Amino acid sequence: MATRHLSRSILFQSLYEWDFYRTKLNKNVDLMAIIDRNMKDVMPLIDEPDFIYRLTKNLIDHFDEINNIIEKTAPEWPIDQISLTDRNILRLGLAELMFAPKNEVPPKVAINEAIELAKNFGTESSSKFINGVLGTVYRQMVEEGIIKESDKKDKSDDLKENNSEKIEIENK
Repeated sequence: MATRHLSRSILFQSLYEWDFYRTKLNKNVDLMAIIDRNMKDVMPLIDEPDFIYRLTKNLIDHFDEINNIIEKTAPEWPIDQISLTDRNILRLGLAELMFAPKNEVPPKVAINEAIELAKNFGTESSSKFINGVLGTVYRQMVEEGIIKESDKKDKSDDLKENNSEKIEIENK
């Protein structure tokens, strides 16, 4: 398992635990303490432990904003009615998609990682729900110019351009 994927899995599990204690048991618990405890056993396997802490900081710093985005993007699902699993994967995915440096984690990687978490930890429909919400936010970010569609051209476009250049050269 790649270490960033492992870090995301640990962060998701920590968020799940934190959210469970907070909402179901009405207890105040420290998210960072949960993460530290969950990281303890796997720390030797992780090449870049700062990654999980940077991602957590983004999530905490923008927590209310992320919840508002979830509510606006999935209005038929009030946030407290979204399963613990799905809402915390969405929180993690949105924190990475919207607030992580784009040169560190490309937007499509952030979405794909959230979908993989949903497949591993969620229900049969979780990955579709996560994909729908994150895909909608991604499209809005592209429309607003916050992020650019992939700068890479499709290889077939390159072939078309090369073929048209050959035709022009041959015609001359």
